[in-house]
Amino acid sequence: MTQRLGIIGYPISHSISPVFQQAALDHLGINATYEKWEVTPEGVGDFLAGLRAPGCLGINITVPHKQAVIPFLDEVDEWATAAGAVNTIVNHDGHLSGHNTDGPGFLRALLVETGYDPKGTRALVLGAGGAARGILLALVRGGVGSIVIANRTLERAATLAKLASENGVASEAIPLSGDALTEAASGADLIVNCTTMGMSHGPDEHGSPISAAQIPATAIVNDVVYTPLLTPFLKEAAAAKATALGGLHMLVYQGVLSFQMWTGVDAPVDVMLAAATAGMTSRGA
Repeated sequence: MTQRLGIIGYPISHSISPVFQQAALDHLGINATYEKWEVTPEGVGDFLAGLRAPGCLGINITVPHKQAVIPFLDEVDEWATAAGAVNTIVNHDGHLSGHNTDGPGFLRALLVETGYDPKGTRALVLGAGGAARGILLALVRGGVGSIVIANRTLERAATLAKLASENGVASEAIPLSGDALTEAASGADLIVNCTTMGMSHGPDEHGSPISAAQIPATAIVNDVVYTPLLTPFLKEAAAAKATALGGLHMLVYQGVLSFQMWTGVDAPVDVMLAAATAGMTSRGA
């Protein structure tokens, strides 16, 4: 019997996950399909009830359903509980467990691709939304030394700074502009863009939260945005001669962890990265 996997969202047509997940399944000869399903907010409960059927290994979840799925699950792991969001559901004989691989995927991508270990380092997180929260929690759990959160709305940055402080990490909230941002960037070992700046078809698709002049050459720079593959922020990092990593790697590595939860086997990371890159390139990203 062909087993089923997939991803839900609303809308969902943009998702690149089926491209690299199916490539991994085919490469390993696993008899399963990975599809994308557009599910309205009102239809989440009914859809999840159908996941309990035999033959469905599980799903990924993207916006706007990462919080909405939680009441329909039998179990939610520690990562997902801390993040307040689920991006992976695993079906074990009708028992649905919720997980969040965004933070661990972010850390694994950085470690494997750049050698970055957060222990004792100084991080600058640009933005204070859901992506920033997950990344902040991952850095805290990884033993980061200090975190500065920069955001246009200072109150939202302060909320994340408080979360870091409550977990024993020195933190500070600053505006996403001005001298404080320049100073924070100059001392950062890691700079992560968690804003939508630079995203294709977004409100500021040609913008970057900081410039090359603010980025030290010794820093590792990561953009969670992956459309386009080379964002304005990554171009600024390249001009600063800093080590840079795009958002596609985080997307794939969180998918790698999901794949291993569903199948119980090691995911072919190189195959998945190659398929994802080819898929994005074919879209003109």
